[in-house]
Amino acid sequence: MDFKNQYELIRSSRGALLDYCETLSQAHLLEENSTFGRGSIRNLLVHNGYTYQYWLGVQALGKHIPFPEYESVETVADARRLFDQVDAIVSEFISEFESKPLESIQVTLREHTFPATALELFTHAISHEFHHKGQMLSLSRHLGYIPADTDVIR
Repeated sequence: MDFKNQYELIRSSRGALLDYCETLSQAHLLEENSTFGRGSIRNLLVHNGYTYQYWLGVQALGKHIPFPEYESVETVADARRLFDQVDAIVSEFISEFESKPLESIQVTLREHTFPATALELFTHAISHEFHHKGQMLSLSRHLGYIPADTDVIR
């Protein structure tokens, strides 16, 4: 598997998203909209970061990671710092599992324990990020912005 190169593509796409988010007003970054999943662009960013930390850090690597309130991330700079932490977790995950992507890992969700492979966990985290990235771009359009191209190939 080539988790490392794939994740670099993800990081590039995320970087384009974060650069775009810096063009949004602070009020719009934080503005709640109950029709969009987690409610605000900031909350969706934080949720994406926490998803990586939970599945790859807590579940796959067995780390204890605190998950502060979403409100602790107030700016895009704060979100970038969160994703720096995510990048460190992903790097450790890749070091541990890239050579054994089909290894079974016992994970727990809502008190249900089941096996998942490293490939499944990695795919879940990145597909989850892209799902919510679409929501963020759509939400920004509803707020009057013209979303930037944040695709992997752009």
